[in-house]
Amino acid sequence: MADTVAYRPKPSEIPTQPGVYRFRDAHRRVLYVGKAKNLRARLSNYFQPLRNLHERTRRMVTTASSVEWTVVANEFEALQLEYTWIKEFNPPFNVQFRDDKTYPYLAVTLADEVPRAMVTRNRGIKGARYFGPYTKVWAIRETLDLMLKAFPMRSCSPGVYRRAELTGRPCLLGDIGKCVAPCVGRVTVEEHREVADDFVSFMAGNDTRFVRALEQKMRQAAENQEYEAAARYRDSIQAMRAVMEKTAVVFSDDVDADVFGLADDELAAAVLQFIVRGGRIRGTRSWVVDKELDVELEQLVETVLENAYDSEFAPPKEILVPVLPEDSTELERWLGLRRAEAAEASHSRGAMPSKVRLHVAHRGEKAALAQTAELNAKNALMLYKTRRSADFVARSQALEDIRDGLGMAEAPLRMECYDVSHLQGTNIVASMVVFEDGLPRKDQYRRFSIPASTDDTESIYQVLTRRLAYLRPGADDDGEPEEEGARRPRKFSYPPQLLLVDGGQPQVAAAKRALEESGVSGIQLAGIAKRLEELWLPDSDYPVILPRNSDALFLVQRIRDEAHRFAITFQRAKRKRDISSTLAEIPGLGPSRVRELLRHFGSVSRLRSATPDLITEVKGIGPGLAATIHDALHTAETAGASDDRGAAVESTDEQVLAHDATESAPTA
Repeated sequence: MADTVAYRPKPSEIPTQPGVYRFRDAHRRVLYVGKAKNLRARLSNYFQPLRNLHERTRRMVTTASSVEWTVVANEFEALQLEYTWIKEFNPPFNVQFRDDKTYPYLAVTLADEVPRAMVTRNRGIKGARYFGPYTKVWAIRETLDLMLKAFPMRSCSPGVYRRAELTGRPCLLGDIGKCVAPCVGRVTVEEHREVADDFVSFMAGNDTRFVRALEQKMRQAAENQEYEAAARYRDSIQAMRAVMEKTAVVFSDDVDADVFGLADDELAAAVLQFIVRGGRIRGTRSWVVDKELDVELEQLVETVLENAYDSEFAPPKEILVPVLPEDSTELERWLGLRRAEAAEASHSRGAMPSKVRLHVAHRGEKAALAQTAELNAKNALMLYKTRRSADFVARSQALEDIRDGLGMAEAPLRMECYDVSHLQGTNIVASMVVFEDGLPRKDQYRRFSIPASTDDTESIYQVLTRRLAYLRPGADDDGEPEEEGARRPRKFSYPPQLLLVDGGQPQVAAAKRALEESGVSGIQLAGIAKRLEELWLPDSDYPVILPRNSDALFLVQRIRDEAHRFAITFQRAKRKRDISSTLAEIPGLGPSRVRELLRHFGSVSRLRSATPDLITEVKGIGPGLAATIHDALHTAETAGASDDRGAAVESTDEQVLAHDATESAPTA
């Protein structure tokens, strides 16, 4: 492999000022756009020896045939130019957004002479003020119906409005009091605009102010014995409160913020945005980001914000993100300009100051909502991957692509993946997960306890040696020769077409050794390198690179992640049993105190490292008992290894009969 690409510019030719750079291919297509404080320092990272580059970066650099840059005055101008070029060229190696949903909004056409309230999915109405997005159309229609009781502004189409003007007769909404009927002159255009402005102000978050004002008017009308007017005010208040109850209260009334949650892996990221106005969640957005290059979370956050606040969305005065980007100051300034442009477009510059604050919430109610957003993003990413893997056509294509990529004769209808988990060399366990026809077979998952091992490669060798023993000709489910005439289920003895291990070349070499010693043939072996999402074959100097964002890579990643999850679950359960049994043997410690200890310290490692003084801080633990707990844990830590080893040997091949479809499986 060449050290670097032929088009690499000389370092002295690259300026050290801020700027924006573009990689182009032989057809002058823009492949990637990036910005830098120091162009020379940033571009030098791309022209390292190719073997040192991340696989995805190496693919982009070798696909390109030239690089060019533009120097700007400062980082803020670099941010603006980068955003403009990404929108213009849509480079394939920049982060790609997958948001094919069209959200329903409540819009008020303030640019019209007689503004109209409407439900629409069109974000391109000039001069309109939008509220939302909402997840369901029926919810926004119900909200609009309630709002028209309190703010009876026009909501009819242009044709209906024009017909009412010509005939002098209002529509049904005017007759039932849900429109002040400017079409027939019941109110002037200026009076109707005041109603529309109040409608917008209420939806923008000034809801409690209107409720208090109407309550005062209702009491005044009642004192003046104007009972019909008081009843109208009462109905309006009830309608406003009904609208307010439909939105969750999360902050105080003066808080306008957007809260972003992100969850990502090597291939994609899910974004969840809570839109908070007037202290209430007024809407949500969610979409998926395809990651072509390996980007840090800070850079991903910056890209998400640039795409979230395009020409259709105006940023609020406060934005909560998981981490601050490196150039957060310039990003705040850019967002402020976007906010000012949106204010000018909606003719409300005075009501929307351009300053935007970008920060991370560490405590309190804002941090709690940020955690909720992150949790929803994780669920969205999991759902996205699951749906993609569950599609029959996609699964079939994925299996065929895996077959072609690994050079197999047939598609791997049964795949097994193995992962090893331990805590600093203790409680070593492994997992085996099974996918058939691209779907998990949880009833055939297996767990392995490993008595002792020097490293992960030795653990892989031990596990596969034990598993492959079941595949020897004539072996039954216990790995022993099957008696003649015996009829027993042989799920564990069913051979896979593809055997995957979590790791790179060392793990694959250990698995190959176990496979050769077992004498079993007809099984394709491969390893999954997590950082680069590569597949390593035995005795291969180069990995197999499946196409980015392909269904094949998603399927491989999913089975690897499932093996990792299953191993971690078993390892944590085993570690918890170990510490709980050790604590239960201490005189004076009952189940409630054991739970209190684990709840207080949060993890076994923290409890083991705690001094007696720290242990006494737990409710119900005195100095004497704390010293006893400390001594018992440290005695178990030094002497327990050999004891655990013997216990593990006894139960090495014990098979648990309970098959929990979600979190447990037989221990092999």
